[in-house]
Amino acid sequence: MSYEPTTDKCTKPSNFGARHLQAILLFLGMMINYFQRVNISAAIVPMTQPTAGAPYYSWNTSDKSLILSSFFWGYVVSQVPSGLLAKRFGAKYVITLSTAVGGVLCFFHPMAATGGWISICVLRVLTGVVQGSVYPCVHTLLSKWVPRTERGFLTTGIYSGAQFGTAVILVSSGNIFESSMGWPGLFYVSGGLSVSWALVFFWQGANEPATSKNISKIEREYIESLTGSNNTGESLDIPWKSIFRSSAFYGLLAAHCGFTWGFYTLLTEIPTYMSNVLQLNVKSNALLSSLPYFAMGILCFVVSPISDLLINRGTLTVTTSRKLFNSIGQWVPMGCLIGLGYMSADEKTQAIVLLTFAVGINAACFCGYLVNHMDLSPNFAGPMMGVTNGLAGVTSIVAPLVVGAIVSNEKDPIQWRMVFFITGGVYLLCNTIFVIFGKATVQPWNEPSNTSSTRTLRNNLQIDSNTFAPKESKEDRF
Repeated sequence: MSYEPTTDKCTKPSNFGARHLQAILLFLGMMINYFQRVNISAAIVPMTQPTAGAPYYSWNTSDKSLILSSFFWGYVVSQVPSGLLAKRFGAKYVITLSTAVGGVLCFFHPMAATGGWISICVLRVLTGVVQGSVYPCVHTLLSKWVPRTERGFLTTGIYSGAQFGTAVILVSSGNIFESSMGWPGLFYVSGGLSVSWALVFFWQGANEPATSKNISKIEREYIESLTGSNNTGESLDIPWKSIFRSSAFYGLLAAHCGFTWGFYTLLTEIPTYMSNVLQLNVKSNALLSSLPYFAMGILCFVVSPISDLLINRGTLTVTTSRKLFNSIGQWVPMGCLIGLGYMSADEKTQAIVLLTFAVGINAACFCGYLVNHMDLSPNFAGPMMGVTNGLAGVTSIVAPLVVGAIVSNEKDPIQWRMVFFITGGVYLLCNTIFVIFGKATVQPWNEPSNTSSTRTLRNNLQIDSNTFAPKESKEDRF
């Protein structure tokens, strides 16, 4: 079969463009949405300890585990509906509304806490429901806005907002806790910023290049030729049967589940671990708990250009690159967590270094499974993200409950060792499945074969297989 070399006719815009503005807005959106989901992980420590001028509650380890996991009860159920809503009404409107509603819910957290841990769980479930739209919506927007030649850098840069958001909320929480606002202030700040961002994105955001008010013709044509976004895909039925019969989809799902289990186990439990095992005070705990996420955010901007460079120079195929970086992002943390399991309060520095490296190197996964939805199906990246993120979200529910079942004494490092070993085992299993079954080529079910945008995109990908990557046989093998 012959292919038109359409890629060569595209002129790459040289200046700061509309896609970069969208990337910055989405980066800030990821940061602020992570304020909503992480604030309880930071606040749970002072909420259950007597501090000057702020109420506290006598919740046991099991109660706290339920509070930390309850967010994901709502988060899981809203994933697929959010992806469908984003496809039907536009991701811009769905993520704007959900962020604003989540911000309003933040304001009610201190009031809900006075009603007991069950009340706070209900509010966390509702927060999870609205937060469930974030990843499907962002993936839908990325599939329309990010040229595949810039996919690693822009996608990773946008999603690094989650890590910077986690780090910022954790590092600032210590000062907020010691201020006159106390721990309730953390929820008020999160809520205010969320509503503010929603207003800005409603004003400046766009669903796709064709509807942007601030894009040049050259940039629009460049993006559309390298994403297939000139076809909105709204008239296409989602090929659920083909997706669920795809081995590549199950490889992606396994990698997503592994990352989510490890990331959220550490995200929800690091403040408690540092407070009780490493015996750090509230302010030091807040600062050091944020360090792994600053490291991860920074490493996102290190690994993503390396990934794009290796692919575009033809050193690695896209599939090999995705598997390599995902393996670095899950198997290296596995080793760090095994070592962390043998640390005690007398080895604070070594424990913090291992913990920081374990979380930080997770950044490599952003050039692995996280962009793989768009590799497999640009038209259905959002709904696919809704499915994998929803199923992976189940691990986010289970992981804190597993910690609560294992850790009966929060000061016992041996019990925490078991938590770290289990997390390492999940990393090992899930990434192995991705290495075996994962792919990074556009799948036949992405779009009907007679649709022009798919034909154009496939033409471009075929050119890439000869220009930017080794032979197709190597792509199939690895």
